[in-house]
Amino acid sequence: MTVTTDDFDFSELTAERLRKLDMVRGQGVDPYPAQVERSHTAAEAAAAYIGWEAELAADGPTPAEAAHSAPLVAVGGRLMSLRPHGKMTFATIQDGSGTLQLAFRKDHIGDAAYAWLQEVFDRGDFIGARGRLFRTRMGEITVQVDEYRMLAKSLNPLPEKWHGLKDTEARYRQRYLDLLTNPDARQVFLTRSGIVRSMRRFLDGRGFIEVETPILQPLYGGASARPFKTFYNALGQDMYLRIADELYLKRLIIGGLDKVYEIGKDFRNEGLDTTHNPEFTQMECYWAYADYTDMMRLTEDMVASIAQDVTGATSISFQGETIELAPPWRRLSLRDGILAQTGIDIYVHTDLDSLRAAIRERGLQVSPKPTWGQLVDELLGEYLQPTLIQPTFVIDYPTEISPLAKRKADDPRLTERFEVFIGARETGNAFSELNDPLDQRERFVAQAALRAAGDEETQPLDEDFILAMMHGMPPTGGLGLGIDRLSMLLTDRTSIREVILFPQLRTLR
Repeated sequence: MTVTTDDFDFSELTAERLRKLDMVRGQGVDPYPAQVERSHTAAEAAAAYIGWEAELAADGPTPAEAAHSAPLVAVGGRLMSLRPHGKMTFATIQDGSGTLQLAFRKDHIGDAAYAWLQEVFDRGDFIGARGRLFRTRMGEITVQVDEYRMLAKSLNPLPEKWHGLKDTEARYRQRYLDLLTNPDARQVFLTRSGIVRSMRRFLDGRGFIEVETPILQPLYGGASARPFKTFYNALGQDMYLRIADELYLKRLIIGGLDKVYEIGKDFRNEGLDTTHNPEFTQMECYWAYADYTDMMRLTEDMVASIAQDVTGATSISFQGETIELAPPWRRLSLRDGILAQTGIDIYVHTDLDSLRAAIRERGLQVSPKPTWGQLVDELLGEYLQPTLIQPTFVIDYPTEISPLAKRKADDPRLTERFEVFIGARETGNAFSELNDPLDQRERFVAQAALRAAGDEETQPLDEDFILAMMHGMPPTGGLGLGIDRLSMLLTDRTSIREVILFPQLRTLR
């Protein structure tokens, strides 16, 4: 299908850029060439000049005296500004490494080339330039352009250069413009990339191996959540996008891989808010012959190491609070935490009606829930979580809401489970993994009863996973850590959409 300019309703600014595009093509110049001469990025060009200056300082000549030997570079980037001053025009280009100034002198490149620069280039176009580096009187490293060419014509204008893209929803829908015009947004995602690299280095250094498990699964599990469902035409059956990596990673533990981890996408069919996105990134790791106390030490060591790598310190600022990530972190039982904040002892009020009555008696405001375990979790979220600013492991969760965790030897009502809270946000979840296949099957059956009582987020019975466990699974510690939540913490952002390049948004009609 051939698309012409007649198929679009262009703005006046775009129409003017199209006119310039036609002018370029009319002169026999390809405005979108396939090959580009580029010897240096912007940052590399600046570093080359600084290195050259240092060599001159050692040898004696000044940069002005030795200008003929200054580094010769070929650079390319997006034009962020074009500033004519009579017979001299300065421009700033931007590439992935930063910005660099170009200088075009009319008496150096010639009248025709100088006029063509003014006639056909606009802010947002990509330009390639070749020339020697120098410093202006203001001290800015600059390319004295000998020759240049158009690398790509931008047909839509960029947002206003001084203020960038400010509308929040527009920033999410047009992330490319957000990255182009908002340096803070670029830094957020550079930091996020650094977090993932640092996490991999840490786990690799501790002897874990990175693996990949299925995203499309015949049965979902490993968390309490509603799945996304699809139909697999070739197999003629329903499939689900994974809600967690857990059950496949534990199959690998059973298979003899003692330390495994995966960093990947999970999908949960839930609402959107400042801390939840249905498509999110999580790291899950499993460690044979370890328990939840080992996973606590692993977690605090890893997060502190990542913070040191990406921020330069273990003490960070988050929403005006100074948070210290260096180990050891606080350990707090779920029972004690809820009792301290609400006056309710969840092991005195051990059934749904009793717990509801205690909540009403104290005038507490919580969303109604169909099961005792969900109501306990609601008390945690509403009353305990907001107080957990410094890193805290909330430990020992009820068996009812921990179907994959091992029971505590001294109290079978509880499991060896913890959640990580930092900056009043839940960041991770871990436990001593249940490795008794008969107990595991009973838990799955109990989950079915909870589903019948109205809990749509319970775990389905996974007979294939039980079959794997029947072959023997060693004692194991497991951890899930949210990359998005950790990125929010280390970039001081309160909305998950700020740390996801392309967050889920309602389609505009």
